[in-house]
Amino acid sequence: MWQNISVTEFILLGLAQEPMKKKMVFVIFFIFYVGTMIGNLLIIVTIKFSRTLQSPMYYFLFYLSLADSCFSTTTAPRLIVDSLSAQRTISYNECMTQVFALHLFGCMEIFVLILMAVDRYVAICKPLHYSTIMRRRVCTTLIILAWIGSFIHSIAQIILALRMPFCGPNLIDHYCCDLQPLLELACMDKYMINLLMVSNSGAICSSSFVILMISYIVILHSLRNHSAEGRKKALSTCTSHIIVVILFFGPCIFIYTRPPTTFPMDKMVTVFYTIGTPFLNPLIYTLRNAEVKNAMRKLWYIKITTESKR
Repeated sequence: MWQNISVTEFILLGLAQEPMKKKMVFVIFFIFYVGTMIGNLLIIVTIKFSRTLQSPMYYFLFYLSLADSCFSTTTAPRLIVDSLSAQRTISYNECMTQVFALHLFGCMEIFVLILMAVDRYVAICKPLHYSTIMRRRVCTTLIILAWIGSFIHSIAQIILALRMPFCGPNLIDHYCCDLQPLLELACMDKYMINLLMVSNSGAICSSSFVILMISYIVILHSLRNHSAEGRKKALSTCTSHIIVVILFFGPCIFIYTRPPTTFPMDKMVTVFYTIGTPFLNPLIYTLRNAEVKNAMRKLWYIKITTESKR
């Protein structure tokens, strides 16, 4: 399985080469990463300790925020550090680890988004059976299966990466290790491995996007039979989910469902779904969700009050 011949490390070219642009990259993505971690950790802590956010939807949102935090952490810290570093080297083993982690948490985010769509479908289309179908044991089992599926997908991706022989250049025109930029350096016929990549990552992205969009179309169609207040609440929730789905899957499909070619925009597209989407998700789910905002206010008001009394 191990095909690497002579390369022991890679050099990541990053997003910018000029000193001033590198400083701008540092400032911008440091703010993005800190905002991502604060926003997602706020959601995680709020859902964990709030008694009003114990429904399956928030149970899945907890794991979406966890996946977002980990997904962003696989790429953002190295991008931030490398933007101020003269040496942007990454060892072969670290590069393979990054490929594995990127696909593990990225795939987990996809599966959690599907579970959130299933939850909304059952809540809106099968309201009388909701508590029976979406009981906690079922939700936990679904999350475990999502982790297992993500792990299997990551194993498949890392096997493809380990089978790539590198016997020449080690300059990666990217800010992170992934199969597409690594494939550009591999001294082998790229057709078969690209076909396997498209049939794995590409198929997961495309099929998941189609399933999600169909499910939300069915949900929105079924809202005709609900009251005006019920339609408004369900529409607000579903709109948030649809925005997240489009923002995440659009770039993923662009990257993983095409021939083995690179475009100048690839790095910015990757930035959007690896760093931008995890940053935007907490804003989308909190600004458009009154329950989450109220739970955050109550929880942090209680904590501040408790601390002040001490």
